[in-house]
Amino acid sequence: MISGIFGKTKPINFIIILGFLFLFYWFVHFVLYPQAYSTEELVLKFIVLGVLLFSVFVVDFIAKRNQITATNSYAILYYALFIVVFPEVLLDNNGIFCSFFLLLALRRLISLKSLKNIKLKVFDATIWTLVASLFYDWAIIYLILVYIAIYFYEPKNIKNWLVPLTGIFAIGILVYCFLLLTDNLDFFGNHYQFSLRIDIIGYWINSSKLAIYGVIMVIMATLAFIKMGKLGVGKIITMRLIAISLALGLTVTFLKSTDEISPVIITFFASAIFLTKYIEFIKKATLREIILIASIVTPFLVLITKVIIK
Repeated sequence: MISGIFGKTKPINFIIILGFLFLFYWFVHFVLYPQAYSTEELVLKFIVLGVLLFSVFVVDFIAKRNQITATNSYAILYYALFIVVFPEVLLDNNGIFCSFFLLLALRRLISLKSLKNIKLKVFDATIWTLVASLFYDWAIIYLILVYIAIYFYEPKNIKNWLVPLTGIFAIGILVYCFLLLTDNLDFFGNHYQFSLRIDIIGYWINSSKLAIYGVIMVIMATLAFIKMGKLGVGKIITMRLIAISLALGLTVTFLKSTDEISPVIITFFASAIFLTKYIEFIKKATLREIILIASIVTPFLVLITKVIIK
């Protein structure tokens, strides 16, 4: 039943996912974590919701355009289910914006496999990564992924290694001019602090849900790579980039997570891809259906448990 719906790419799949996320977003804000919002705050919430919903299309586009997954909608399904597991991410506007711009950066890096317009794609990825870092300072470590992508695809051209520097210079000038016009030059010093919380390990130990999620995703990524042993070199490299993005995302989540901040959303794309690949490798239709049903039921059980405890 589930595989019959999401096992193919259909417009109805987007209607289901987007409709659910629309309702769930407001459920989180007005029921799960109720508070009063001013008119300006509601306008911002609608903008954030729009970015979140558009992120679903970006996730599907990256997966389909680059043939990372088969012609199914499992990736966007899992992306939505992760949000159900971690509803608190919907309260963090910066996290949603950061995740969106990192998706745009990853889209450009994965498209490097065509070996066309490499410098332009590297420049774009650098720009999007730096824009993402304006929302989370630690997101700047995704620049590592930019250089890794260069190493994977065209390391011998020295100009490629210099392109990220031009991107850093360009976005630096633009942001500086904006801050100068708005009389907010203290932003850089206040934002890029790269602080480490003293009780960061204790937070993760107490946050069993985050810890379990991290362990499961590492296991899923490992199993996916074991199963992908016979795939072509191009797809393996793409999956390596996604795996590294997952590792970087978990690192940022580890460094940035607090009771008020939930950056785990930046890992949802990579996690959704690895779970999708795992489902695709299951040959028995009955077993695949059971796992899909369990994948849908489990997040809602976690949510119900959270509501009851709250």
